[in-house]
Amino acid sequence: MSIWWSLHLRREAASVPLARRLLLGTMETAGVDPDISYDLSLALSEACANAVEHAGDTAQGDSLGAYRVTAYLDGEKCRIEVADSGPGFPASTASPTVAEPPRRPVPVASVPYDSEHGRGLSLIEELADHVTIGNKPGRGGAVVSFDKMLKWRKDAPLMAV
Repeated sequence: MSIWWSLHLRREAASVPLARRLLLGTMETAGVDPDISYDLSLALSEACANAVEHAGDTAQGDSLGAYRVTAYLDGEKCRIEVADSGPGFPASTASPTVAEPPRRPVPVASVPYDSEHGRGLSLIEELADHVTIGNKPGRGGAVVSFDKMLKWRKDAPLMAV
């Protein structure tokens, strides 16, 4: 069983629950264990919130006012990618390109945060099995991708075989 979808969303707060609900609905329909679905939906919400908040000035043009969410459920794994067209992560936080991720995921603890901000990447790292944080080559922008092994309900209609 393989399912994938991609969304092009405006950098608005209302887009975050939309992406989350679509992921939850997809996983429920496929028969993914609710605990796994919840973890992935929370991680997706954090990645989307980062894109909405940090991807640059929306007044500079439509491409900076949007971000993309892509989700793949393939066999026993779900991979989610959130990419924006903003300034990207600082060089100390991100790998040089997403195409060549670091051998180990970037230590999220190196990302500065205060009491109100900065915990999203750490939370994603805790909820997912593998996290890659980087910048898109060329035009720029940040990319956060993460994956998690799936568990299925006993009555899963689309369970991987």
